[in-house]
Amino acid sequence: MLQLPPKKSLSSATITLRSRSRSRTRVALSRFLHSKLNIVALLILTIITISCFGAYFVTTNVLHQNRDSFDYTLLNQGFQPPVGPGVNGHLLGTDDLARDTATRLLYGGQVSLSVGFLTALISVFIGTTLGLLSGYFRGWVDDLINIVIQIISNLPTIFLLIILSFLINFDILSLSVFIALLSWVGTARLVRGQVLSLRSLDYVDAARVVGASNLRILSVHILPNVASLVLVAAGFDVVGAMLTEAGLSYLNFGLSIPIPSWGNLLSNSPTYFTNAPWLVYPPTLALLVTLLSVNLVVNGLRDAFDVRVIN
Repeated sequence: MLQLPPKKSLSSATITLRSRSRSRTRVALSRFLHSKLNIVALLILTIITISCFGAYFVTTNVLHQNRDSFDYTLLNQGFQPPVGPGVNGHLLGTDDLARDTATRLLYGGQVSLSVGFLTALISVFIGTTLGLLSGYFRGWVDDLINIVIQIISNLPTIFLLIILSFLINFDILSLSVFIALLSWVGTARLVRGQVLSLRSLDYVDAARVVGASNLRILSVHILPNVASLVLVAAGFDVVGAMLTEAGLSYLNFGLSIPIPSWGNLLSNSPTYFTNAPWLVYPPTLALLVTLLSVNLVVNGLRDAFDVRVIN
């Protein structure tokens, strides 16, 4: 006959488990911050993020420019836009409509990062939820979710988004939602695999014995143990979403003009590559440095939370 463990000993075991989990988190964060490359990447990413999301403050008080305003002074002085860096106070020059390039670069970064973060948030929520349900309940729930995963995995993401662009005038939110709906399967697979190994552990069985509901077991006992995995998956989702948005906007199927993004700032790059390089190199470098920084931070977190190293 199965005997219930004493309430005191179960509580003690739970406290010990949580203490061990917090200890592992502290060790992982310490290992992450021990690497100079991780710190530099995190610092660069933080500076870029703050600068882009603070674009209104920077452009208004430092650059003294507006996002979509035309510099009629240049036209009155006989300049033919685009003009190069430094002319009439334009730090990175102007585009072909006499709009300040540096200003649009910051606002473009705000849009690109917003798409990346929103997509990652939605994708991680969907993928984590379905991964938890699939790995914990198994059976027909697992089969049904796996069918959906197989269908989504075989859809051509870029081509489907291009088709949708003819039906929907994409803004930041709608584009993020559609990219997320097509990119959550990786997170779901990772979480499902982890949950399959966690659901049979002793502390989960003990929680079942004392009458804990499935919702409580998933949210309190299993979810914290997949949180580091989800964090890493979110980083890769940010990178994937930013690349997808940049590709679509470069092809003029993404965000509509005049909304700037690093992708649509490069849409005319073949035309300006030789005669106006200040319209090509800044958004290219901004996108490259941001994606590289996110990748380095994600790789650092993945290595830091590697249980084989922590243990």
